[in-house]
Amino acid sequence: MEFAVFLPVVLTLYWIIPNRHVKIQNALLILASYTFYGWWDWRFLSLIVISSAVDYLVGLGLSKQDNPRKRRLLLLTSIFVNIGFLGFFKYFSFFVDSFVDAFLLCGTKLNPTSLNIILPVGISFYTFQTLSYTIDVYRKKVAPTYDVLAFFAFVSFFPQLVAGPIERATNLLPQFYKTRKFEYEGAVDGLRQILWGLFKKIVVADNCAEYADTIFANYTDYSGSLLLLGALYFAFQIYCDFSGYSDIAIGTARLFGFSLMRNFAFPYFSRDVAEFWRRWHISLSTWFRDYVYIPLGGSRGGTWTKIRNTFAIFLVSGFWHGANWTFVIWGFVNACYFLPLLLLNRNRTHLNTVAQGALFPSISEFCQITTTFLLTLIAWVFFRAQSLDHAFGYISKIFQASLFSVPSFHREHLPWIAFLLIAEWFQRDKPHVLHFQNTNLPRIVRWAFYSFLIFLIGMYMQTEQTPFIYFQF
Repeated sequence: MEFAVFLPVVLTLYWIIPNRHVKIQNALLILASYTFYGWWDWRFLSLIVISSAVDYLVGLGLSKQDNPRKRRLLLLTSIFVNIGFLGFFKYFSFFVDSFVDAFLLCGTKLNPTSLNIILPVGISFYTFQTLSYTIDVYRKKVAPTYDVLAFFAFVSFFPQLVAGPIERATNLLPQFYKTRKFEYEGAVDGLRQILWGLFKKIVVADNCAEYADTIFANYTDYSGSLLLLGALYFAFQIYCDFSGYSDIAIGTARLFGFSLMRNFAFPYFSRDVAEFWRRWHISLSTWFRDYVYIPLGGSRGGTWTKIRNTFAIFLVSGFWHGANWTFVIWGFVNACYFLPLLLLNRNRTHLNTVAQGALFPSISEFCQITTTFLLTLIAWVFFRAQSLDHAFGYISKIFQASLFSVPSFHREHLPWIAFLLIAEWFQRDKPHVLHFQNTNLPRIVRWAFYSFLIFLIGMYMQTEQTPFIYFQF
């Protein structure tokens, strides 16, 4: 509700400023972004400020330096500071606990001093965003900026600050230099995307979360079919929660005249795992591709190089999500899914829209989509579980005779999942479900659909707010 007040106030002040005063607009965005982030915990604003200042100065240093050794030293400074912050706040306790467990296996019990470290919201996102700038400046793919306001606004831009999309300097930073003009059609489409994001978060994700939490917490008491339903609910909880945030972020940015990259492209219609990863959390997948996978050699080497690089990128991706072995195994499972496609040169088979030009998928496409979704569903169990024992126990209990029984309860939200999938299927070639430009759909039908979504949001909105899942990453 605070954001419902915050956004109109900032938006009004922003567009009151004459378009020619870009620096004043950028200063306002920095102030608004710091207020937005500080509303959670003002103490952690220092991390954003330090990261921004270090990378701005590194960029300036790279612009004046041609010596390869000194350029590498500047880049390493940026990497050390940013990854150092991320490593300490996110992984310190994980490494200490793993170290203690390793000694315990050898029969030695350690009693280390523990630190109660709070994980700053969004640190994984803005760290990778600002790192993309210094790496691209080092590679001479983007010109270093001398505009300190534009750079600080780029790092802290509030719509996507805490959960992405993880923007590249090549795309977002130049937009802070240019005059922004209010575009009615773009703003209206942004509002539509915000509405669809709110529907996914409030109606689907938050309600799926309630049942997914109950089933995962008490999995030993339930049948295989109900555990499968619990995994299904989590799959749509995490998808609608995260892609819902992305929709709200992208739509909000459009209100300010900015264009953010697409982060989700209807991933549950993927025909293989490779296609799924081209459609899921696109900003992170492409970040790891460009800054980890390709520098390691990508797919250019022999079989061993391809295997090594595939597991490297998926394991790093899993570890990025959290300091728990469940995330690492989740990455390992996805690498196992992906590797056969890569080795058989089938990882880029499905680059077009599924069932393009047809109303329904073919039988072959339907089977491919179903198989890919079920594989993804099993992997999501590792992502959701509290521990590896929890994950393996949950999966083993799914595959029992009761898997073929009808779930006894918790089926109330299946109609909204079906509604979501139907809406996405008919709009699968669009940037988002409510993108109605160049359509013959009558205005009365569109407005009826908007009104229905608003009604559902109001009906299902909970009295206690449910944080976005990816705030914890």
